[in-house]
Amino acid sequence: MKRNNLLRIGCGAGISGDRLEPSVVLLKQADLDYLVLECLAERTIALAQKRKAQDTSKGYDPLLEKRMRLYLPLLKKHNTRLITNMGAANPVAAANKIIEIAKELGIKIKVAAVTGDDVLDKISIHEIALETNEPLYKSGELISANAYLGADALLPALQSDADVIITGRVADPSLFVAPIVHEFGWDLNDHNLVGQATVIGHLMECAGQITGGYFAEPVKKKVEQMATLGHPFADISFNGEATISKVKGTGGIINLATAKEQLLYEVTNPYEYVTPDVIADFTQVHLKETAKDHVLATGGSGKAKPSTLKVSVGYKAGFIGEGEISYAGSIALERAKLAGEIIHERLYNDFNELRIDYIGYNSTHRTTFGNTAIPYEIRLRVAAKATDAETAAIVGEEVEALYTNGPAGGGGVRKNINEVIGIVSVLIDRKKIQSSITFCET
Repeated sequence: MKRNNLLRIGCGAGISGDRLEPSVVLLKQADLDYLVLECLAERTIALAQKRKAQDTSKGYDPLLEKRMRLYLPLLKKHNTRLITNMGAANPVAAANKIIEIAKELGIKIKVAAVTGDDVLDKISIHEIALETNEPLYKSGELISANAYLGADALLPALQSDADVIITGRVADPSLFVAPIVHEFGWDLNDHNLVGQATVIGHLMECAGQITGGYFAEPVKKKVEQMATLGHPFADISFNGEATISKVKGTGGIINLATAKEQLLYEVTNPYEYVTPDVIADFTQVHLKETAKDHVLATGGSGKAKPSTLKVSVGYKAGFIGEGEISYAGSIALERAKLAGEIIHERLYNDFNELRIDYIGYNSTHRTTFGNTAIPYEIRLRVAAKATDAETAAIVGEEVEALYTNGPAGGGGVRKNINEVIGIVSVLIDRKKIQSSITFCET
């Protein structure tokens, strides 16, 4: 800890494709103890498993190399440790790649790869999916199963002298809980302290969301300088109190509204927010603005961690074929609807799942909510699901044929085929999981 017994943790990424620049600003100007990059989602890791199956040296985050070339010199210069789940499906390969980059840059570094979340060989196809209440074998061919590890899996790496800790699937708040517990020497069985640390992690995990990114809209919730949106850092005291702020001069805003929205983000039961570390209670959390772009968070608590861990299971779910075409003019909607009717008549017998959208009119909510201005331009999108790519391709071919087979004035056709990775969840006895650490260094 670099300042007055306060631990400072920054969050530089909330998604795999997040901007690179906010992390650079944090590293250069925030004097961080730790930088966290949270880059995994359910489908993200399933896709990473797919890449790993095609090439065993891959399976880590696509932006890993680009980020590391940019961040490694700054991490060393400012004595900041990095914690990230960019290892995705292959943390060890990711660690090796980081070492390779560090050698090229002439940087001495030690990397700890945390593994153990891959449990594909530990689950049965007869397990019942939480979302469907059906056995996994009914979903399709399984390609991945990754358990959400907790802070306990990261602590051995933090207790080493590793500069970079890279993981696979770890629960988002746990990426923050682990360094807090490590630095202050907390007991993981102190449920109230770990519950408060989980509140901090949850507020921080989505990076730009708490600084106004996902919060912003141009009428009721204006946010300034969004093109240079800053990402947050938290100053945390020994008792768990945390002030969340951002680098002065960066875009965005941190206030009660942004903090409250993030606190409730993806929380279905604030009395029992289940994580691998604790069942956290958010109901007594108190948020207070202490200065411009400074919010103090206190009051988190919790009870004993669950005996099971959530497992995200990826499976092959077929292919989606898509086709799009645009219509413009005073009767654009009527022509687009005629095109949709033509496509429906030609395809509805061939696909069980066929969707026709009029983008700009009713594609998002599937309704117009009453009185709606007639749009001057419409983008027709047709999508259907098939078991194979060849069948899925028919959708785009039919849309492209509208060029000459009418209605009049269609343009800008695009067609696409994507393999679909489906995601369901199961629970696993945490005793079946054993995490481990692999160290690499230059």
